[in-house]
Amino acid sequence: MDGGGANPVTPFVPQRRKAAFVLFAVTLVWGATFIWMKQALNALEVEIETFGTFPVVAFLVAMRFSIAMVLVMLAFPKASQGLRSSAVWKGGGVLGGLMLVGFVSQMVALNDINPSTSAFLTSLYVVMTALLTVRMSEHPPRRALYWGVLMATIGAGFIEGPPHLSWGSGELITVACALFFALHIIYTQKLTLKFDPLMLTLTSFIVVAAGSLVLTLGSTSDALAMMSDVVRRDGVMVPVFLLGLGGSFFCLVALNMFQRHMHPVQAAIIYAFEPVWATVFGLGLGLVDWTWWIPFGGGVLLVGNIIVELTSPNEETERTLHEAE
Repeated sequence: MDGGGANPVTPFVPQRRKAAFVLFAVTLVWGATFIWMKQALNALEVEIETFGTFPVVAFLVAMRFSIAMVLVMLAFPKASQGLRSSAVWKGGGVLGGLMLVGFVSQMVALNDINPSTSAFLTSLYVVMTALLTVRMSEHPPRRALYWGVLMATIGAGFIEGPPHLSWGSGELITVACALFFALHIIYTQKLTLKFDPLMLTLTSFIVVAAGSLVLTLGSTSDALAMMSDVVRRDGVMVPVFLLGLGGSFFCLVALNMFQRHMHPVQAAIIYAFEPVWATVFGLGLGLVDWTWWIPFGGGVLLVGNIIVELTSPNEETERTLHEAE
């Protein structure tokens, strides 16, 4: 049943602005995931010291996406039909593989570098998305999007002040993480135009959950003891559940449903709001100190998004251009 998940969609229809609003809401929840990830890692200092960072992080990702997988199956029963389609599995495998590498590497690196450095280097995925789109697409981004890319990178990267780069392993891993996130944005746009996004979501979650569990089992000889300790540790399961419910289930379902109506570079520019919300939440919890870099970074990022939105062709023009291709 290779064609069972086919779901061609015409992009750039009147849902583009609705999609922009939904993806903006996604960045708000993603901002909170930085706090939840840090809370879980802080609660697991003993396990990280005993078993190592990688197996602990891989197991956290496995739990997070297992929760999201179950929620998708309960909320969208028809998504399970995609499990009978090899084509959907291939698409879900691509998205899941990119997410697996991205999320595991992000959490591993976050344990070694400060949040401002992580935010700056992760925000490079905006630039990478633009460069990869130019190379991979017959239709390069509009000129205004390049200005948006520049302003989004500066705004997201300097929201907590100039990053202090030492180019250790944490920084290098985060740059690699940004590359995989950029590829995920591009392939999400391509694949959700061809297949049902909920089916792709479910298969990709299965790939991430299973892949993370395999990494967990293969990275330590005491995997069962480590998993038992992690589950029983106070202060872990609540942030992990929130990561599964908010960061994976809500955000990635919304992303797969709505990003297909936008240019991938424009979506990447919107996603750059993630560190802004992370800083806002950090301020509220007393984890981040107030500096004038916060309004500077947030303001530059906001202006970049406004420029992109105001210079976007109207929906009727976009539909006409698409039909003429």
